[in-house]
Amino acid sequence: MADQADFERDALQYAPQLYTAALRMTRNPADAEDLVQETFLKAYRAYHTFQAGTNLKAWLYRILTNTFINKYRRDARRPSEVDLGELEDMYLYRRIGSEHSAASARSAEDAVLEGLVEADVKKAVESLPEIFRLPVLLADLEGFSYKEIAEILDIPIGTVMSRLHRGRKALQKALWEFAERRGLLPDEVADE
Repeated sequence: MADQADFERDALQYAPQLYTAALRMTRNPADAEDLVQETFLKAYRAYHTFQAGTNLKAWLYRILTNTFINKYRRDARRPSEVDLGELEDMYLYRRIGSEHSAASARSAEDAVLEGLVEADVKKAVESLPEIFRLPVLLADLEGFSYKEIAEILDIPIGTVMSRLHRGRKALQKALWEFAERRGLLPDEVADE
């Protein structure tokens, strides 16, 4: 059992990472600050229940995520789900590689990604439905494992894998569409 006197030393080191994650969740600096503050308050009050030697960062992210879901999704019984069954598997690779060798597909992918700017990527991530955005953020930006994400979101590992796969497919499609709208695709790919 952890001692609340050690809370500041142990937990506050994660404040910048939690704020970044909260900002990605809320998309608003003031709401992100409130979310982190509420997370630390809840964590402090429950710190005596934290098992020393386990993953403190994952425990804090779970509190952050639950607080976000409870506070910002209170009116909905659960996050809205979107049917992404129509998305093609590996959308980007099939579009690029349909008539080209693996080498030319790789160079086409590089050209597309080089033309995208950070704002485009941020907009694409923010456009994901929340049910997919949270696993993508936790895995790809925060570096959590499937098991840790399952614990943070309180869902089975299989659900994490499914949501992460679908979220990445949707992100791929959104980035492709950004590149297409901005004329960033190589001519031989854009003409297909």
